[in-house]
Amino acid sequence: MNLFTAEEQQQIIQAIRSAELETSGEIRVHLELLCPTPDVIERAVQVFRQLNMDQTAQRNGVLFYLATDDRKFAVLGDEGINRVVPKDFWETTKEVMRDNFRNGRFTTGFCLGIERAGQQLRQYFPRLENDTNELSDEISH
Repeated sequence: MNLFTAEEQQQIIQAIRSAELETSGEIRVHLELLCPTPDVIERAVQVFRQLNMDQTAQRNGVLFYLATDDRKFAVLGDEGINRVVPKDFWETTKEVMRDNFRNGRFTTGFCLGIERAGQQLRQYFPRLENDTNELSDEISH
């Protein structure tokens, strides 16, 4: 999967790490070539569970999912964060990302989406003294 150079992957990973610095929330990015289900949200939910994102202590994980060849993507928050973010937050985040994706700026799109999620996570789930990074920051495939 060659959508991102090694440098671009590091930019995305750094965006995740920066977003998670002041929050107990967890952010993951998952890429695959094809979405094996007709519904991208259904697939994102499957990946969310496979990555154990539904196992975080405060249920505040956020998944950014992209099927590159199918040109489908989803942003999925767990129940803890979904309870507190504005009603249209995920849709407006996807719009910011989509605008960048349309212009071939995938790294920028991901970084902006991650930054937006991080702002909400910091607001509602500030980092605790005993907080540990529960999930990997690496991009999964």
